[in-house]
Amino acid sequence: MDNNLPLGRRELIARRLDEGQAVVANALAAEFEVSEDVIRRDLRTLAAEGRCRRVYGGALPLSAPSTPINQRIGESEERKHALAAAAVGLIAPGEMIFIDSGSTNLALVPLLPDGIAVVTNSVVMAGALQARGTIATYMIGGKVDAQVGGCVDAGAVQALGQFNIDRAFLGACAVSGEEGIGAFYAEDAAFKRAAIEVSRHSVVMATSDKLASRTHFRIAPLERITHLVLERNAAVLAPALMAQIGRRAILACAPA
Repeated sequence: MDNNLPLGRRELIARRLDEGQAVVANALAAEFEVSEDVIRRDLRTLAAEGRCRRVYGGALPLSAPSTPINQRIGESEERKHALAAAAVGLIAPGEMIFIDSGSTNLALVPLLPDGIAVVTNSVVMAGALQARGTIATYMIGGKVDAQVGGCVDAGAVQALGQFNIDRAFLGACAVSGEEGIGAFYAEDAAFKRAAIEVSRHSVVMATSDKLASRTHFRIAPLERITHLVLERNAAVLAPALMAQIGRRAILACAPA
């Protein structure tokens, strides 16, 4: 297939979007050796076909309700590892941190320093932490939500109140300058709000497909989040959002 033929090039771009990758117009133009105007026309066509969302500088995949955690583990591993590597430096020695359920947060586990304590509502997270054997782990119980991958019911919210958490690493399904961070499910959003309330600091790691996305349930405005750890291309895809976040943004290195 000749990548410079419009249909072939467009299908390759669409395939990346279908896999959850954000795309940047100037990078695609260089890769396919065409002008940015040509790429912008491709992206407008894909958006009109309902295959992506146009944003300044490129395009984002369409948001869809979250798949079960077992399906998300293993997806985009390099990107999630890059986010985790950028975020782990925020943790101070001896802290008690909370790690929310989610496949991006799971990438933190092998990078965590010894000597901290971790609270989690995720069965998968607790298992990974126990496998390390060097980190004190506290499991918040309740009914396990298969979509969320952890416990988020009223009992789990009540259990959060027992801890003095230094830093909460929250999962988010959407990151928007207008609507803050969001979740697809009401109980999950309520649980995350409770985690913010009992934590001194809060951190959200988000792949670029979450930027400018929209969900039914709001968790918190961006002002309530201490740090947002984003992929390197966020500066191109969402310049207004980056300006709003300012110094609270941490950009991960490009995946190896």
